[in-house]
Amino acid sequence: MALKIADRWFERRRIDDDITLLWEPHVIPLMRCNIWHVRGRDLDLMVDTGMGVASLRAETADLIDKPILACATHTHADHVGSHHEFEDCLAHHVEAADLANPAGNATLYLDETDFVAYLNRVGYPGHLGQCLITALPKASFDPDTFELKGANTTRIVEEGDIVDLGDRHFEVLHLPGHSPGSIGLWEDVSGTLFSGDCVYDGPLLDELGTSDIEDYIQSMTRLRDLPVTVVHAGHDPSFGRERLHELIDAYLAVRAG
Repeated sequence: MALKIADRWFERRRIDDDITLLWEPHVIPLMRCNIWHVRGRDLDLMVDTGMGVASLRAETADLIDKPILACATHTHADHVGSHHEFEDCLAHHVEAADLANPAGNATLYLDETDFVAYLNRVGYPGHLGQCLITALPKASFDPDTFELKGANTTRIVEEGDIVDLGDRHFEVLHLPGHSPGSIGLWEDVSGTLFSGDCVYDGPLLDELGTSDIEDYIQSMTRLRDLPVTVVHAGHDPSFGRERLHELIDAYLAVRAG
């Protein structure tokens, strides 16, 4: 079936004076990453960049009036597709090479039988050969020839490093489990956590090729003690501390059983 051409590729919602959420409505829910633009005094932050099917840089031109740092909470294809459009990119040292050379992430189709079976088992409906987009960004776009472009990691971070925006300061939390180099960005003064795919309000994926369940358990246990006010996650709606505890407790109960 031929795909329609989208009227626009991105949607957005202003969360507060500093934070804008962007997303790609024509990407299937499994891969529909939350893209967070965080305004700072001296530096802006783009937390994850989506699929890279259309230009995020062009979409956010009206938001960006200073240098910007593109942060990869991890390097799965749905989170780093537009990193190559930004000159300054941040990733954990474990996954920095994957940001530069995203081997195996060039397809817009579900093409592994075991992976599709896993998605169905955990609650993401899908079938072999399903296209990850439901529309085209423009008539000339060919999903069959899509390639995820590599990006240069200019800032390699570790646990405890600080991302300084001038008036906002985020601590890097290494949160392995979903992937080896998954990170969160934590602002203690406001209780704000950008959690990537460590925790979000949907089926959590801990059996991917590079996932580690024991690491995931440790990361979730760690987050439970964080004095969170709001979690802006890699997928699905934001939530507060009570919901964070519910999600963590449910995950730990499943893995304990």
